[in-house]
Amino acid sequence: MLRSQGLTPLATDLDPSRVAPRCAGTVTRALRPFLHGRRGILACLCMASVVLLAPDAAVGGTETHPEADRSLRAPATWQLPSVPQVMRVLSLRDYNTRVVVVGTMLLGAGAGIIGTFLLLRKRALMADALSHAALPGIALAFIVLEAAGLSGKSRFGLLSGALVFGAAGVGAVLMIRRWTRVKEDAALAIVLSVFFGLGVALLGVIQRMATGNAAGLEAFIYGKTASMLFSDAVWIGAVAGVVMVVCGMFFKEFTLLCFDQDFAGTQGRSGLLLDTLMLGLAVLITVIGLQAVGLILIVALLVIPPAAARFWTHRLPVMAVIAAGFGALSGLLGASVSALAPRLPAGAIIILVAALLFGVSLLFAPARGFLSTAWQRFRLERKVGQQHVLRALFESGEPLVQQAQGKPGAAAAAGPVPFAALLAQRSWSPATLRRLLAAARRAGLTRRDGDDAYHLTDAGLAAARRAVRNHRLWELYLLTHAEVATSHVDHNADALEDVLDPTLVAQLEETLAAQHPHLAAATGPAGEGPAVAAAVPPSPHRLPGQGAQDVPAGRAGNVSGRR
Repeated sequence: MLRSQGLTPLATDLDPSRVAPRCAGTVTRALRPFLHGRRGILACLCMASVVLLAPDAAVGGTETHPEADRSLRAPATWQLPSVPQVMRVLSLRDYNTRVVVVGTMLLGAGAGIIGTFLLLRKRALMADALSHAALPGIALAFIVLEAAGLSGKSRFGLLSGALVFGAAGVGAVLMIRRWTRVKEDAALAIVLSVFFGLGVALLGVIQRMATGNAAGLEAFIYGKTASMLFSDAVWIGAVAGVVMVVCGMFFKEFTLLCFDQDFAGTQGRSGLLLDTLMLGLAVLITVIGLQAVGLILIVALLVIPPAAARFWTHRLPVMAVIAAGFGALSGLLGASVSALAPRLPAGAIIILVAALLFGVSLLFAPARGFLSTAWQRFRLERKVGQQHVLRALFESGEPLVQQAQGKPGAAAAAGPVPFAALLAQRSWSPATLRRLLAAARRAGLTRRDGDDAYHLTDAGLAAARRAVRNHRLWELYLLTHAEVATSHVDHNADALEDVLDPTLVAQLEETLAAQHPHLAAATGPAGEGPAVAAAVPPSPHRLPGQGAQDVPAGRAGNVSGRR
């Protein structure tokens, strides 16, 4: 019927190279009347956009096989896995999932332990140099195996080449650092760039070889966790076990090397041998982890888990255990997420999970986390500010009480102190001073009069006496032992009075007893005796409302007040 009308049917079995010109000619003849002017241009643009944006358009109206069409078109969105799928992955029911998860967990645990010592040794960048130094070893091993008529994709041969060149990179760094004046960071940069450049050059040679190509080498560069075999997991487990055992055997020696290499040398431990052993373990874990996460990302497993563990503790054994746990958890969660989303590379997901654990540790760790540190700093600043307010109220009335009782160092509750007088004593802003006074009032240490003046309560007076006494003891230490001029003693005491420990206070009490027997005899240990009201030592600097003649003899200095 079509032939009788002068038209040629487009059969589905025709050659596409013949169909496309016919379609183009037919469309051109049909649109020729509309191709003139602006309307024609707009019509062509509209039709082109429709053709480009139509996902289901078939050339010539032909139909494709449903299975072939489904395989060619990737889904536009990623669907969340169902609960049964998640439980199946977490319960490790599938054989391949078990192999991958166990292998990556062992790799993460071993890398976390040896990475702890590298981090404390300040050799974190050494792992980066090792991973890049392994690239020319892999490439050269491929070339040698192909030249010998063997399979260039032999895993054992490629890992052996990576091991040799990784050890060569470590040796190069140690030699440059030991026998030249080049510092360690420069040595690491030199070794990393030179070895990586050699590896890229050898990869270019492999691409031009007639016997093969580098199609399988990208597994060592970018990692291929999902294709891990049982033998790979066994090798990873064996190397991780060796690393853990050796680190346990030399834990004390590695600790000495990380914190005090000179002391380790006096104890008969060779720093060079211990350094070589530590870096040798790092080479082993780096080489064995190449196929899991690749030579670019293996450095993250050696650095991120120990760095995250450092926020949780101050003890090295606990830090090593936490680092191993974070490394294993990164492997578990990363491999599980990759199993639930096959399109996501497992190696990259493992590193992202480790980075997530680092972020959580950075924010929420109780020992050194950001929030915990900020809260501790806030409490310390509030405590110091409160002590300064109590001292200002106490010292404002101290000259009057001294004149009434006739002896220096006597202090008791004074009358109300105006806000303006308190503000002039220190470099407070009005808002800061009112905030500190409000906090002291809520704590029951001060009370306010109607005319914007403040009193010390009984509890506030006792706290103020303790603060002033510790402050004066520290001033006494600076004057007698540190030989600080009286013009600077109050400033230094303000900066250091909150770090006094009981041992130092006891030593200062002895000095106080030698210089002021009538004050020291009235108190018990650390100024907590029954007559603490009379136990406040005299101030070595001029107080507000006090003349220069009222300062104790030998203490007068060029002091004009608070800083």
